[in-house]
Amino acid sequence: MKKIAIILGFLCFTGLGLYFYSKHISSSRVPAITINKQNGYKLLVDGKPFMIKGVCYNPIPIGKDYEFNFFGDAHKPWLLDGKMMKDAGVNAVRFYRTGKNPLETKKAIDDLYNKFGIHSLVGTYLGFWNWPPPNYSDAEFNQKIKTEVFEMVRLYKDSPGVLTWVLGNENNYSFDRQGIQRWSSDVIDTLPDEESQRKEKARLYYSFVNELAKEIKKIDPKHPVTMSVGEVTSLDIAKVNCPDVDVIGMITYRGPGFGNLFRQIKQKFDLPVIMTEWGADSFNAVTEEPDEDNQAEFLKLQWQDIERNTDTKHGVGNCLGGTLFEWSDEWWKGNPNLPHTWSVHEVSAQWYNNSYYYDADVSTHINMNEEWFGIVGLDPKITVGGNNRRIPKKSYFELKSLWTHQ
Repeated sequence: MKKIAIILGFLCFTGLGLYFYSKHISSSRVPAITINKQNGYKLLVDGKPFMIKGVCYNPIPIGKDYEFNFFGDAHKPWLLDGKMMKDAGVNAVRFYRTGKNPLETKKAIDDLYNKFGIHSLVGTYLGFWNWPPPNYSDAEFNQKIKTEVFEMVRLYKDSPGVLTWVLGNENNYSFDRQGIQRWSSDVIDTLPDEESQRKEKARLYYSFVNELAKEIKKIDPKHPVTMSVGEVTSLDIAKVNCPDVDVIGMITYRGPGFGNLFRQIKQKFDLPVIMTEWGADSFNAVTEEPDEDNQAEFLKLQWQDIERNTDTKHGVGNCLGGTLFEWSDEWWKGNPNLPHTWSVHEVSAQWYNNSYYYDADVSTHINMNEEWFGIVGLDPKITVGGNNRRIPKKSYFELKSLWTHQ
């Protein structure tokens, strides 16, 4: 009985804490986030143009993996990172998902905004990395995801730091590419060929995303809804099935620039674009050494392409900015199933992209290293306030120059 009383007391305390914190947040004015559609697209915050100069933010410490709940980290890494970000001109972070405890997540979003003026793109994977894999043809699975997404929006919609909701990541790769979280149904399997099956999966997925977007706007009319996808393959199908989505979040790795990407998006699905993932790693697979020079050069050229396409005078005018991949290196990604390797910075690459020509000639034909995409490295020996010391790379200073003009 005593144990039950303690548990009930804890739940009551947690509930009251969330209530009073929510009351505090809701008393803070939520900025007006709108999109101006005259002469190209412009993101406005309280009526003023806002170009997103952001980073994907997943501050996993050395020795931990993606299961680590950094929102609940007592060392609050966002306070260490927020100052460095502000100094570099970063004005937004992208969270791929929220934390396990709403109070902790609210605190991180609030701290970044109030202390450093940094907005948050708040995201959800839509169950994409669940096991078993997601099945967007399954009504029960879809309802589960809807419940989670709508709860996320209700919890954080009054946080003044929220800039936009980001639905999904590269979920379309489950039908636009082979072998990534594949799903199907009996009806889909009866279709005559792979292309027909791909299109039906795309229709089902994008229709589901639109259902989410439509309901989100009822819950929270103050923030735009962004749908994040990898590349442009099925955007024409998305256009037909996603009339309630406000922004395309684009993930692409095309080397030092994006070619005709912004024109392709305008032709396939004429919506404003946030580049939700782009970047270059800082390890050279040919020399087998860190290569900060090429990373910095690629990020400079990529950003210049993004900036050019925010303006109809110089580009397509449909880009609102972007969140580069990523803020800090992640030491677990090379061998996610081998915990003993998470304290070693892996030098072997995981996939191949010949657009990154500085090490595309590697004999193994694998040159992209997932553990080295950060613009700051992590120090395995020195900590600052309990966090691995951040070591700015040349790309950090290159972006600082571009984003602050210093």
